[in-house]
Amino acid sequence: MRILFILCTLALTTAAHAQLKVGDPFPPLASSALTGGTVPETSGKILVVDFWASWCAPCKASFPALGKINADYAARGLVLVGVSVDEKASAYAAFVKKLAPPFPTLQDAQQKLVRTVVVPAMPTTYVVGRDGRIRSIHAGYHGDTTDKLLRTELDALLAEK
Repeated sequence: MRILFILCTLALTTAAHAQLKVGDPFPPLASSALTGGTVPETSGKILVVDFWASWCAPCKASFPALGKINADYAARGLVLVGVSVDEKASAYAAFVKKLAPPFPTLQDAQQKLVRTVVVPAMPTTYVVGRDGRIRSIHAGYHGDTTDKLLRTELDALLAEK
């Protein structure tokens, strides 16, 4: 009986920290203790959440492309949010000041959201449908390949009724 209890406890602990996958609901940003700005309204919109860190070179490379995606799709119902996993506010602020992204950026200093999602790499971008469920996950940034794939997915999602 004790072994069964231990196995059940292990299974529940593992499930609680399982990496989110396509089809899973994305955690609400408003309840994730994010700082550094205002959490935008996402209800009924396509949401793109990009997890990044100030020390991450591919994150820096991705911001101009994400800025263009934001400019091209925001008027059509897209909300793009950058979420920094930096624990130090100064690292977050310096990165944002230097790159001046044209989309909301927030800091997950308490690591609450990043732990809930179990982000696999920096950067990782989650595309979330109007229903709040993850539609795609892009671990890493691969230049034009990532940009074209994101745009194809966003066009398809925005075309859905």
